[in-house]
Amino acid sequence: MLKLYGGDRSRASIVKWYLEELSIPYEFVKLDMQAGEHRQPEFLAINPMGKVPAIVDGDFQLWESGAILLYLAEKYGKPPSVEERAIIAQWVLFANSSLSTGVFVEANREREMPRLMTPLNQILEQQPFILGNEFTVADVAVGSILGYIPMMLKLDLSAYPAVLNYIKQIAQRPAFQKSIGGG
Repeated sequence: MLKLYGGDRSRASIVKWYLEELSIPYEFVKLDMQAGEHRQPEFLAINPMGKVPAIVDGDFQLWESGAILLYLAEKYGKPPSVEERAIIAQWVLFANSSLSTGVFVEANREREMPRLMTPLNQILEQQPFILGNEFTVADVAVGSILGYIPMMLKLDLSAYPAVLNYIKQIAQRPAFQKSIGGG
């Protein structure tokens, strides 16, 4: 059975959300980050960087949330074309770099939020999900970052009504509720 290693309030919840969406059985191995369990030799053998999340799937080990999402999409999702895989990777990398630093790094926020939210709002005015009419791993990556905004930052997103609606829609998904939503 696939093992997901994580801690409280970590990006492991993003991976957990996608595992729940895919209905993949997994064991969640909760590490006590305060006690430094992520710095112990047993975990460093899985991720030498000592960060969560990480997965062990049979003999295969992988760390870094975006890489794990892409692996799970490839292994357990619908097989996309090379072009579709590239677009999915584009959005996962966007979420983990541009979007997360634009939202969560306070020094960047004032400049980056309008640059990021305006086009996202335009995309979500045209379609219900990041890639169109179907929920994908791109929604897990982007949706998790957006979903954290009302939980952690309480930023005013009223200028982006389609983004607000998107956040509301994804937050109602049962798999989101079981992972990021605290269930």
